[in-house]
This record gives sequence, C-alpha cells and structure tokens, in this order.
Amino acid sequence: MSREKDLAKKVALRIKRKKRVRANISGTAEKPRVSIFKSNKYISAQAINDVEGRTLAAVSSQAMGLNGNKENAAKVAAEFASKLKAAGIETVVYDRNGYLYHGVVAAFADALRENGIKL
Repeated sequence: MSREKDLAKKVALRIKRKKRVRANISGTAEKPRVSIFKSNKYISAQAINDVEGRTLAAVSSQAMGLNGNKENAAKVAAEFASKLKAAGIETVVYDRNGYLYHGVVAAFADALRENGIKL
C-alpha cells in the first residue's frame, strides 16, 4: 500500500513542477516550445506552437526502435534537430515537463545544442 502512495506523491510533485514551469514559458511559430516526455522505457519530444495549439515536429525513441537511456537520447535529439531544421526552426524554448534537469532530460537538451538548435 505504501508503494502506491509513494508513486502517487511522486507524480503529484512532477505535475506541480510542470505547472510552475509552464506558467512562465510558451511557444510561438518562430520560437516553439520543445516538450520532452520520458517513461521508464522510451522518450519522446515535440515542438509546439502554443499560440495556434499546433505540433510542428515530433520524434519518439519507440518509433526509432531505441530505448530511453542517455546515449539514445542523443540519437533521438539528433533526429529531432534535423526535423526542426527542415521545418525552418533554429531557436526553441525547452520545456522539461516537470522532470528534473539531469540524466536523459539534460542529455537530450545538450544533444540539441550540439546539433545546432539554440535553447
């Protein structure tokens, strides 16, 4: 019983952080918001224009046949950077989606920077 309560508390704290971060950032057509999601197995990201409510580009490690570790986060970010460049996007706002900025989330952001996307 305690394990379920711990998990519920962990999720509630992430949602609280997510709301706090999203209160300060939003994406536009010129500078979209890049939102990352990570599960225990996979990671995914999408570039969002919040003004129109449209997704401009998206990528998933599951679709690429990769799991969600730090090494694969760099590969997924490289693919995502190429999709962003194809859409004419060079600068983005990074939304960590309530996750702490370390591990996969930080590796993804660093790989985006290495591939020419300004955060």
